[in-house]
Amino acid sequence: MNVAFDNLPARARVWVYQASRPLTEAELVGLLPRLAAFAEEWTSHGQQLLASAQFLHRQFLVIGLDEAAAGASGCSIDASVRFVRELEQTLGVGLLEKSQMAFLNEGELQMLTRRELRAAIAAGQVGPDTLYFNNTVTTKGELDDHWPAPAGQTWLSGYFKG
Repeated sequence: MNVAFDNLPARARVWVYQASRPLTEAELVGLLPRLAAFAEEWTSHGQQLLASAQFLHRQFLVIGLDEAAAGASGCSIDASVRFVRELEQTLGVGLLEKSQMAFLNEGELQMLTRRELRAAIAAGQVGPDTLYFNNTVTTKGELDDHWPAPAGQTWLSGYFKG
């Protein structure tokens, strides 16, 4: 069952998929019915799931699931990945590729590979206070409170030591 993302509880499970490029306004508007249909039809062992899907910052697909009603099974997670692959094909973007990291630098989204990150840190373009989109968050509460978060407070903290 499609639920408004804002109505999901803080404990709701989330999956974040980062697009390889920002989506256009037309793409985002065109996706709204597909995202709603996916959330409406997503099931686990025949049981309706309380779910939501939306794009944030024009570049991040976030799927949320209130597991208090019913949890995701292996089959339902497979179905969500198939949906994400379909979106990749439709949009001509990568959503499952994880080689780039996203930072919010002076209000602009900046995508960097690990090699580029090291160079950006050395050049002073990225620091421990630069906001980083840590797509490994697992709950809506984490997404709301720590996404993005200062890079030095994430798994990237080691890049800023010594």
